[in-house]
Amino acid sequence: MVKIGITGQNGFIGSNLVNRITLLKEKFELIPFKKEFFYETNALNKWVADCDVVVHLAGLNRSANQNEILETNLKLASDLITALKLKKNHTHLIFASSTQEDEDNAYGNSKRKARELFTDWSKETGSVFSGLIISNVFGPFGKPKYNSVIATFSDLLCSGGMPEILVDKKLNLIYVDDLCNEIIDCIINKTNEPKHVVKATDSFLVTEILAKLMNFQSLYCDKGIIPALNDKFSVNLFNTFRSYINPESFFPYKLKRNEDNRGVFIELVKLNSGGQISFSTTKPDIVRGNHFHTRKVERFAVIKGKAVIEFRKFNTSKVFTFHLNGDEPSFVDMPIWYTHNIKNVGSEELYTVFWINELYDEANPDTYFENV
Repeated sequence: MVKIGITGQNGFIGSNLVNRITLLKEKFELIPFKKEFFYETNALNKWVADCDVVVHLAGLNRSANQNEILETNLKLASDLITALKLKKNHTHLIFASSTQEDEDNAYGNSKRKARELFTDWSKETGSVFSGLIISNVFGPFGKPKYNSVIATFSDLLCSGGMPEILVDKKLNLIYVDDLCNEIIDCIINKTNEPKHVVKATDSFLVTEILAKLMNFQSLYCDKGIIPALNDKFSVNLFNTFRSYINPESFFPYKLKRNEDNRGVFIELVKLNSGGQISFSTTKPDIVRGNHFHTRKVERFAVIKGKAVIEFRKFNTSKVFTFHLNGDEPSFVDMPIWYTHNIKNVGSEELYTVFWINELYDEANPDTYFENV
């Protein structure tokens, strides 16, 4: 069992990495980190002593005071090195640096100089060090106006705003799940490489990214249409975009009911994408689900009976609850990393239609069971 500690575990990359490591609990044990440890020498020393691997993600990305970025990030590195040197056994250190190392700015300089300090420490002590050079990271739950332009654009569009592009340039991108997998590979393989370039997975102009996000907003938010998700980047970008939608104001999404003397017709799912649509009946008081997905886009639509749908973000406590009734057909879409269920709370059979963006693969189901 490898004991892993993550500085900045509540940040954008850190929280996603914590989720991934939690799923691998048969291999890894997470040693919780608090930012206060950097202000309490004894607490930091004890925490480092408990870790086999330290993933250093904590740092200051933005500030009106550029000197503050440099000084803060170098002090964090120096304090961590001091604690590491007190350990009797060696620790594998993984440091998240940036491609901005090559740019003349405070953030890039702080990352480069910190990585050089860690490199010197690893040579001096014979410890394993993975110095990751990382492109622009995007993914769900990032902080707008801080972590990425995609987070900023998505948050604005989902709250009714309109982003403005001041400078258009090409961005080399990596999805946060891909980065987390790279970090986990470094842990497993004990990668000893002071300058390990993490390959970007995609490259787009800022204008191209905004156009895709605006298309998501127009189709999905305004019309309830699932956009075309024909490649991995589109799926990752769409899952990122919809993580900024407020579930309480967006769901349940009301469907149009067309009724005449022949009966009722309802357009259930409008697709610009593929996948599969399923149908189920559920007996009264029965609960289905209690699982989550990390990549799949999934819709639950109640067409007959009464149901309660609940979901909760993995590793958090807040539960969202939605009441659906077949007399007023509606749907709820399941965000990634939200464990979810559906319960028949009526006296008759519940009829539910499910859509998911990919065919079920028994070898790679992307289904993790956990009670809401």
